[in-house]
Amino acid sequence: MSDQAQNTFEFGSGQVRLGVSACLLGARVRFDGGHKRNRFIIEELGEHFEFVPFCPEVAIGMGTPRPSIRLVGEVQAPRAIVSRNDGLDVTDALREYSAITAGRLDGLCGFVFKKDSPSCGMERVKVYGGTGMPQRDGSGIFARAVQEANPLLPVEEEGRLNDPGLRENFVSRVLVYARWQALRQQRLSKKGMIDFHTRHKLLLLAHSPSAYRELGGMLARLDNTSLDALAERYIERVMQVLKTQATRKRHVNVLQHLLGYLRKQVDDVNRADLVDVIDDYRRGLVPLVVPVTLLQHHFRRNPNPYISRQVYLNPHPRELMLRNVL
Repeated sequence: MSDQAQNTFEFGSGQVRLGVSACLLGARVRFDGGHKRNRFIIEELGEHFEFVPFCPEVAIGMGTPRPSIRLVGEVQAPRAIVSRNDGLDVTDALREYSAITAGRLDGLCGFVFKKDSPSCGMERVKVYGGTGMPQRDGSGIFARAVQEANPLLPVEEEGRLNDPGLRENFVSRVLVYARWQALRQQRLSKKGMIDFHTRHKLLLLAHSPSAYRELGGMLARLDNTSLDALAERYIERVMQVLKTQATRKRHVNVLQHLLGYLRKQVDDVNRADLVDVIDDYRRGLVPLVVPVTLLQHHFRRNPNPYISRQVYLNPHPRELMLRNVL
């Protein structure tokens, strides 16, 4: 297997674990006894990731079916109240479960939440105030606890995964985080950190040229600071940078950067073809997969040790076709 292929498949099927709201996996755990089975998660992500299901309501002993709950009170600290049951308050039970569970997610590399859920919604969850009219700016109690306890963990809602850019960005972040977790499971070393950074250079460049330079400068100070402290600052910055989607303009910058490594290897005709297809991508005439595939073809014919290890060329499984619509 080539180095480029290993960038995507190094973990093997089923080794990268994602937390997922159980109803999205087809479990009949919703208040009405139903589910919200998500085809993309189950049929496409399921080919490459292992799922760990969570349903906070069931975990605290609420039956299925059951009366629904809603968030009531202050947006930042709402109460979870059971509908049609004389205002039964299950806040403390949900918070206790959420706090304990959120602190035990070290084996996960990402989480997909159910949108709008009073327990699992990431954002824009209804919170009912004193007027009885809901505000759509709350977060589910469980989702909030998970994010606060695991600030580096890539998270998304299933509804947002319908957006091609957010979908690609989420899967890329999950796999970057998985590589970092694998690195931390070994004995952390300067060599390991430098190798990790080197492999992700062009991916970082696609998201933020300034952060790309900043992170390189950070590692240049490896000899003058605590390795553990620097590693913590480094990955915090990496995951922060990757949250921002790479723009078409920045992808073009990386594609032209890659083309520079072929300037002595390809003839004028092939170079002109590469320039044209990169420009077609810049103008939105072809998706990102087209120039990337053509560049990969030329790098297979003209191997470059540095480029062959770049995650940018294979950030996620090809079968997901995530760059086919970018």
